[in-house]
Amino acid sequence: MAALGSRDAVPYGRCEGGGFVVRAGGEVPYMVDLGRERVEERVALLERDGLDHALVALSSPLGIEALPRAQARPLIDAYLDGALALGERFSVWGPVALDGVRAGDVDAVLARGCVGVSVPAGALGGRAAVAALAPALARLETLGAPLFVHPGPGLGERAPEAPAAEAPWWSALTTYVHQMQTSWLGFVAFARPAHPRLRVVFAMLAGNAPLLGERMAARGGPRVDLADPLTFYETSSFGEAAIGVLAGVTGADRLVYGSDRPVVEPPAGAHVRALAENGAWLVPDGRDGRLRR
Repeated sequence: MAALGSRDAVPYGRCEGGGFVVRAGGEVPYMVDLGRERVEERVALLERDGLDHALVALSSPLGIEALPRAQARPLIDAYLDGALALGERFSVWGPVALDGVRAGDVDAVLARGCVGVSVPAGALGGRAAVAALAPALARLETLGAPLFVHPGPGLGERAPEAPAAEAPWWSALTTYVHQMQTSWLGFVAFARPAHPRLRVVFAMLAGNAPLLGERMAARGGPRVDLADPLTFYETSSFGEAAIGVLAGVTGADRLVYGSDRPVVEPPAGAHVRALAENGAWLVPDGRDGRLRR
């Protein structure tokens, strides 16, 4: 909060009306309920969801990773200072600055105790973007640490703050879906051939991008192994219908339970129980903190 509060351009934040209002490019202002953000409240949510452990990720739509490195690094460090202090029920994905990204950025967040690296979807948005991210991808592959792809802009992608009258769900159903589909296409076409041993988790079912595999082949793109054992799909904000369709394409063991807490309550139902029985749960290994399936 202090780091975002020191900024005058998006992303930035201000204490208003008893909460903390975050403003980001392409987003309507979002009020953080500080009372719900206490660690005790978050642990209570884990208990309510029946989870032993949660992996926490920076919300990449803020655009922090896409800022010039000198601006991104203080915000990332501030985020990690807070997230890594949440306690033993939580582990953290480590964000990296996309500006001049290097293998050492991966080493730095893993050394701080992160389970892997998170990047905004824009970091995989095409051949050039994948090439720029290659040092981090290669290092993750070498170390056996996973990559988490989350909606968010790539390097240099800047958008003005959305008008306050915009529907609050609009970007989640348009921009996020486009970004995730693009990142999946970029990964399977340009990153997977170069990094065959890299484990990757796509948020929000990659915008259901695996359903585009047939169209990709029809249009001359590469044929994709939709059951790739090292590619996983996290389920945030999707329900039984979408999860069931994707499970039929990739296999249920490619699905990872996740949610958009604290912004959106996760859906409950049979699909959650099915994931518990058949899905791929990624958990930190006590030996080294790395994620194991």
